[in-house]
Amino acid sequence: MRAAAYSLILIFFAGLSTFAQETIVVRPQEIDDVLNNPHMGFMTFQRFNGDELNQGKSWTEGYPIQYQELHGDLKNPNHPDTTIAYFRVYWKFLEPEPDKYRWDLIDKALRTAYERGQTLWLRVAPYGTGKDNDVPDWYRALVGEEKDLPEEKWRTDPENPLYVQHFGNFVRDFGARYDGHPNLECVDLSIVGAWGEGAGSERLTPNTRERLVDAYVESFRRTPMVMLLTDPETNRYGLSKRNVGWRADCLGDMGGFSPTWSHMNDYYPQAIIHCGLQDAWKKAPVSLEVCWVMQHWKDMGWDIDYIIDQSLKWHISSFNGKSSAVPEEWWPQVNRWLKSMGYRFVLRKFTYPSMIQPGGSLAFTSWWENQGVAPCYRYYRLAFRLMNKQATSILYTESDIRSWLPGDNLCDGAIAVPADLPEGEYELSLGLLDELSENPKIQLAIAGRDATGWYPMGRIEVRK
Repeated sequence: MRAAAYSLILIFFAGLSTFAQETIVVRPQEIDDVLNNPHMGFMTFQRFNGDELNQGKSWTEGYPIQYQELHGDLKNPNHPDTTIAYFRVYWKFLEPEPDKYRWDLIDKALRTAYERGQTLWLRVAPYGTGKDNDVPDWYRALVGEEKDLPEEKWRTDPENPLYVQHFGNFVRDFGARYDGHPNLECVDLSIVGAWGEGAGSERLTPNTRERLVDAYVESFRRTPMVMLLTDPETNRYGLSKRNVGWRADCLGDMGGFSPTWSHMNDYYPQAIIHCGLQDAWKKAPVSLEVCWVMQHWKDMGWDIDYIIDQSLKWHISSFNGKSSAVPEEWWPQVNRWLKSMGYRFVLRKFTYPSMIQPGGSLAFTSWWENQGVAPCYRYYRLAFRLMNKQATSILYTESDIRSWLPGDNLCDGAIAVPADLPEGEYELSLGLLDELSENPKIQLAIAGRDATGWYPMGRIEVRK
């Protein structure tokens, strides 16, 4: 344990067993580092850690990924480190023939994300705006050319029963294959509109709206899901079916479409409330995407601090900057953003007994502060490791960190100690572990982290 990282207070009292007992109080030292934690922060877009960024102010989306060979490390120059890769692909590329799927496109993206230290976020958009990103060719042949659609950003009529049938069936098969995949971060609930952004969803009849939304919520029961911020009827119906978060794809627009109207001032603040999504962040993530790229914000002279503060007010967990460079002058603001986006756990106080017995229990108290603007939406186990040269034992608590909202959180309890744990002095460490590993996955905003991700708290004696 790093001696400088903690202050220890020993409280003596008479134990109930045959040996004197002390309670050890640990007050960890807080750090100010940017932490690259799971399920939060910036994400790569159609790219992965270690890839080259988009050049200038351009980007690609919706098409199969053009993979880059990994040269060197997983750093992203001029871009924050990330744990999430975002893949947006048009329906036509995943179902080139009826009921014949190119799951290999998703499988490769999931595998590559894992190899690059990331999880994969997915959106299947029904179509884009050009001839090369229309609905699948076979579906176009079924419905023919469609003109005079009631919504400018519709390429096909969603009220045609064939749309609900075929796109809905695709979504259900998509969910049947991938729901609960350990490396699938989240799925966008995308039903209509160019790029799958939901334009015109307010025009849908209740039957069509419900059948399209149900295709997602009934097929993805374990993987987190977000809805596009669209209209009250669609968003409220989705919320009535399960805990869904929300996303918006034009963060930062301060008047790029009109001198008298902007997403930041005239749409998002009002729509979040009208659509009933202001408290959705407590159960599911909020993810926002840059409007154009961040360099465009700078070129337009928009206030980066205002944009950041608004996103934090809306409880942002992740941000898609379209794999474009962060303007060099804005790194201090971006680092400030990263320290508040999502969750940030500071362990303020931890207590434990100086001695425990094999077959007894390890009682502890802990006070945590979540300095972020959102909880962690995935299940991680608070665990303790007892380790010396002869033995190692990991003890799991029953705490659920998904309930640790911004602010103070208490986690107290008592854990059973294995009856066969050998006597001796052990180092006691704590960590937040996922369900698939015995190594901690979440970095805390405290000093003392060891090479395996555990945080040593002090020494503990095991004695019969």
